[in-house]
Amino acid sequence: MSAQPDDTLIALLDRVAARDEAALKALYDLTAGKLMGLAMRVVGKTEWAEDVLQETFLHIWRSAGDYRASLSPPMAWLGLIVRSRSLDCLRRRGAERVHLTDELDDSLQDTLAGDGDDPADLSLASQQAWALHQCLRQLNAKQREVVSLAYLRDLSHGELAGQLNLPLGTVKTWIRRGLDQLRLCMARFA
Repeated sequence: MSAQPDDTLIALLDRVAARDEAALKALYDLTAGKLMGLAMRVVGKTEWAEDVLQETFLHIWRSAGDYRASLSPPMAWLGLIVRSRSLDCLRRRGAERVHLTDELDDSLQDTLAGDGDDPADLSLASQQAWALHQCLRQLNAKQREVVSLAYLRDLSHGELAGQLNLPLGTVKTWIRRGLDQLRLCMARFA
């Protein structure tokens, strides 16, 4: 995998931080498809995912200056923003539903009886995603980077070692230690 796409995204984020609207549009054009797919997996509805995507790019516009390439690849950073906005969306939607009456019309009953995602499962997934995000933040930068690359980009240990120009044993150790810390941290949320 070439580093050029990351270099392009990093340069665009730098330009967005300098309030370059053309850079934001270019960043959108390059990443919106993947980010929309991620939002869809979390929120489950196209209209909600579209809202999440819009909120994501507003957030990027406001906080692009906070991005640090040394801490995470650009797509990992963008993905975390999408996940965060998606979880916010699910929380808002959950709060809105609290105020609804208990009567459901026939179409809603059909939807709930169908093969769609169970709202309880979505809620659990949201809680787990939030917990994972909190635990990832507790890892040191090196562990967070290798764990993110290994799992977000589905890279093997060998591919990671080559991409990061590190010995294979070092990569394996960082991943093992990072996963051990994540396991301990996630156990507190269980």
